Amino acid sequence: MKMMTMINLMKGYVKKIHSLSRACRCLPAEGGVRVFSSVSVPRVCVVGGGPAGFYTAQQLLKARQDAVVDIYERLPVPFGLVRFGVAPDHPEVKNVINTFTQTAQHERCSFYGNVNVGKDVTIEELRQAYHAIVLSYGAEGNRSMKIPGEDLSGVFSAKDFVGWYNGLPSNKELFPDLSSETAVILGQGNVALDVARILLSPVDMLKETDITQNSLAVLAGSNVRRVLIVGRRGPLQIACTIKELREMVNLPNTRADMMPNDFEGIAEALKDLPRPRKRLTELMMKAVKEGRDDKVEKCWGFRFFRSPVEVLAGADGKRATGIRLALNKLEGSGDGTRAVPTGQLEDLECGLIISSIGYKSFPIDPTVPFDPRRAIVPNAMGRVLDTTGLYCSGWVKRGPTGVIATTMNDSFDTARVLIQDMEAGQLDLSVTKPGAQAITALLQTRGVRTVLFPQWEKINAEEEKRGKSLGKPREKFLDIDEMLKIAWS
Repeated sequence: MKMMTMINLMKGYVKKIHSLSRACRCLPAEGGVRVFSSVSVPRVCVVGGGPAGFYTAQQLLKARQDAVVDIYERLPVPFGLVRFGVAPDHPEVKNVINTFTQTAQHERCSFYGNVNVGKDVTIEELRQAYHAIVLSYGAEGNRSMKIPGEDLSGVFSAKDFVGWYNGLPSNKELFPDLSSETAVILGQGNVALDVARILLSPVDMLKETDITQNSLAVLAGSNVRRVLIVGRRGPLQIACTIKELREMVNLPNTRADMMPNDFEGIAEALKDLPRPRKRLTELMMKAVKEGRDDKVEKCWGFRFFRSPVEVLAGADGKRATGIRLALNKLEGSGDGTRAVPTGQLEDLECGLIISSIGYKSFPIDPTVPFDPRRAIVPNAMGRVLDTTGLYCSGWVKRGPTGVIATTMNDSFDTARVLIQDMEAGQLDLSVTKPGAQAITALLQTRGVRTVLFPQWEKINAEEEKRGKSLGKPREKFLDIDEMLKIAWS
């Protein structure tokens, strides 16, 4: 018993010594005498509670044993596009939430939801409270098609449509009309295929996922039987992955409806393709050959070499009834291949048009540099240009490209750069910063009440409880006031 007490005392002393060594740095002085220079606890603020924010925080906590990281998120709930962007029938992708939860529960990490940075608190106020700020707030805007008629009823962005079936509060009142037989999706990336798959999937498959009940009800009454996925270039430039394409090919009670002419000369080009592109192209060509089964009631297909030029309105001038496409030919080779209009046009009849041509970031604060053309925060390896102590990671750093693994690597890179700047003395750690203590006090004076991670866990538990009664993993709250009521109960 005495031995155990002695061991515990020793552990306590060791812990205190480590704390002291972290709080002080031994620096050489004149004459070779070593003096202690007081170094405050490095405090870092991460703006955005999605994958980029959590991966950045994770790496900072791992790489620097004395760093304290606070994550601020506009919504009361964390995880960003993992919660609101990943397709409901891809639960394995959402397993990364377990890792993010461990980060949020780390003793040197805190999550503050329901805080709109740029509105509730400024970047300058954060800079006063932290040694460094990492902007990881993603891309919440839609890229415009810049064609006549894109504001007609029946035209949606993929971002909003995905947000609708995934329970994003700002999209809960989307109410898409699925009464027409044909839907057209503009863009051929993974998000476009996600949308196509959700539109054509059997409702019995979807009702076991975390798709929202209101969107499930709309999909159950859908008349959509045909989904065309349109791209301006050819099969060799398609942006989706083989996993997403295979899911489309294997969708029950559904056949592929391609145009064989689009694949002319592709077989000869196969031998020179990199292996991933070759496998993807071979799967497409197989779908072309095997797709003709007229007994199947639903179909999907790629339409290549086409660019949208106008959304066509019905007699009332308010609702979309079709889309006019310019037919293209390809010029150049390799990564420089570009689509050039031939002068020919084609009209497609459809009642639902979904633009999946990309997301874009918005400027968060007038004091933060922003490149409106590229819709990113201008940076060098994550360091925001011309601003000391300000960094960025994720889509706001590089644009809305790549998968979650891409964001992970990108965020780790930003965290490493930030740590390098600490070690090199680029960030003044001799100045004590108050961190969240100052910011939460400031928010309180402005009537902003935060949602801490244990409070989010109340929302999470209630969603899982609601889902269990429906035979699904969770049923998400769509209303922010409802979320806050549960969190603060």
